[in-house]
Amino acid sequence: MSSTPTLFDNQFLQEYFNLSHLRVIPWIRDPNGLHHPFVFEFELKFFDRTYAHNIYAWMNQWWWLSIVYSIIYVILIYYGRSLMESRERFQLRLPLILWNLGLAIFSIFGMARCLPEMVYSLSREGLQYTICDRSNIYGITGYWITIFCISKVPELIDTLFIVLRKQKLIFLHWFHHATVLVYAWYSYHDWTASGRWFVFMNYTVHAMMYSYYAARAMQYRIPKWVQITVTIFQLSQMVVGCFVNYKAYIYKEAGATCKVAYSNIFWSFVINQTVLKQVHRKRTIKVIDDQFLFLFVFLIILSLI
Repeated sequence: MSSTPTLFDNQFLQEYFNLSHLRVIPWIRDPNGLHHPFVFEFELKFFDRTYAHNIYAWMNQWWWLSIVYSIIYVILIYYGRSLMESRERFQLRLPLILWNLGLAIFSIFGMARCLPEMVYSLSREGLQYTICDRSNIYGITGYWITIFCISKVPELIDTLFIVLRKQKLIFLHWFHHATVLVYAWYSYHDWTASGRWFVFMNYTVHAMMYSYYAARAMQYRIPKWVQITVTIFQLSQMVVGCFVNYKAYIYKEAGATCKVAYSNIFWSFVINQTVLKQVHRKRTIKVIDDQFLFLFVFLIILSLI
């Protein structure tokens, strides 16, 4: 006698809405020897190297979609601002609080996994290892590196709040979102070793930044030094990024095995230098210039030809 299939017989739902994935394991040893406390079962996917390589194969083939997403993102900013010119601004206080809280919690979890791995690797293996070795692509750290890259797409929603609330949109905001998305996917498509630094710093900065944004959206009075500290950390990751890529270049020129492509070093340096120059010259663009937007899209399209 056959039974009628129900909604819960769907394999997709069983995979992604299975509460057993939320089971917590007290301690798990990563492939590099680091022990992580209180690990959720869903974080164990990258212990399966076949699974990890399947994700890599997909990203290696489709990383260029990040360029498409960035182009669409920039175009939508332009048209979104045009549409809002004749409309009243939205308040969106509760959605903004929930959005920032969600990203803060996500970033704190990512930091809690990637920061200990960085400290562990630095203390045991040294600086060159953390820049040139990509053994962290497996295990728990590998899972959070992958989720980090994927998260750069929904993070674009940050700008939606700025547009709908008719706030000033500075160059550094949208440039950072667009370029980080492309750079993260581009780096993942060849498992760039120095991405260890990029991911851990970004998780750490975002943990502070989104917590600050959430508190501000809840209208708490935040001391001025907190805002200054967050800004310093935001800029520090650009400086450290330049240093890491400089060291990667030196290691490669010395003949050492370093899993960082020269093209990756170049583009990372260009992005970081662009941001730092904007800050140093104190000529940050307060609102988006229409001609610059179209130039940005045009240059990206040219890079694909």
